[in-house]
Amino acid sequence: MKTIVIGAGAAGLFAAHFASESGDGVTVIEKNEKIGKKLYITGKGRCNLTNDCDFDEFMENVVNNGRFLFGAISSFLPRDTMDFFVNHGLKIKTERGNRVFPLSDKSSDVIKTLSDVLRRDGVDIKLNERVLKIISENGAVKKVVTDKCEYFCDKVVIATGGCSYRSTGSTGDGYDLARALGHTITPIRPALVPFLTEGGFADLSGLTLKNVALKIFYDEKQVVNEFGELLFTHSGVSGPIVLTASSKINSLDIKKIKAFIDLKPALDEKTLDKRLQRDFVKFTKKQLKNSLSDLLPSSMIERFIASTGISGEKRVDDITKEERKKIVYSLKNFPINFKSFADINEAIVTSGGVSVKEIDPKTMESKIVKGLFFAGEIIDVDALTGGFNLQIAFATGARAGKNNK
Repeated sequence: MKTIVIGAGAAGLFAAHFASESGDGVTVIEKNEKIGKKLYITGKGRCNLTNDCDFDEFMENVVNNGRFLFGAISSFLPRDTMDFFVNHGLKIKTERGNRVFPLSDKSSDVIKTLSDVLRRDGVDIKLNERVLKIISENGAVKKVVTDKCEYFCDKVVIATGGCSYRSTGSTGDGYDLARALGHTITPIRPALVPFLTEGGFADLSGLTLKNVALKIFYDEKQVVNEFGELLFTHSGVSGPIVLTASSKINSLDIKKIKAFIDLKPALDEKTLDKRLQRDFVKFTKKQLKNSLSDLLPSSMIERFIASTGISGEKRVDDITKEERKKIVYSLKNFPINFKSFADINEAIVTSGGVSVKEIDPKTMESKIVKGLFFAGEIIDVDALTGGFNLQIAFATGARAGKNNK
């Protein structure tokens, strides 16, 4: 059997390896000048390979179409990914949150390991070559046409990624190839992406808040409450809790989304009011703007006071009970004036893609065209941060590559 894999990212490289293990003659076609271009920048260049958790915990971190992934993940668990790399000479380590990295902290070592594996497998890798179309005949794949050559084949794995980080080659080419063969592409949206806010936060840009909660309401109903770290940016907010929230709400009508930061999630309003009164005693006779240093970062105080509608020049001795309630409310509900999600090119992964209804979850084979398979981010599946998305790429790549005939 002759197999063509389109895309030399995480999913494509795994598909190529497992196809070669099945005895297939395998050719990988990559439009970039080198393999693993997106792998190189994952995990801020450290490459968060997977998450060392069990099946149930893993599935809890899948945002879209988790049921479709049951078979792929259960047959290729995070432990299998770890074993694969260790058995092929890569030393790894596990950090906070069960995140797995190469011991060297270098994504280039992950790519080198995969390159060495494929070279030993005898996989033919074509670089700087763009796939133009896939030709089918009598309901089955027949050949792949590129800008340099035609390849007759029995099997094609499309593993071209999504639309995020376009500079790495993820420009949505695979969607066009799939669509041309009759597949449905569900709406493409950014996932794990920063928020843009009205007016931005230029005055707070670079400020990180730890141990805060991000509360998001949709149609006045709370739909997200994420605890952790948040980062202010020139144009909005980012950080782990923002990225996680974005994947949970990116299918909602943005006009109905309201977002707030609970700056003191460990304290209820009654307790926080008592704390505020103690601070006012401590800073007696001082202006409000000079009395919040024990509660807030100094760079945030001016912006925070503006959110309360109270003059920062007012002395704390003159603050009324109602005004104190406003301060407490703002500490629990600091508004960030959500406007939209950042551009998909700033997203860590793409949400949406080839409809899972048209893919056999047992094999990753198309239900429309025989011999056509999909792997990785091109499929309408995505998960939260922490190595889960790369694990999906490895697991679906392994399943698509195996010869199930």
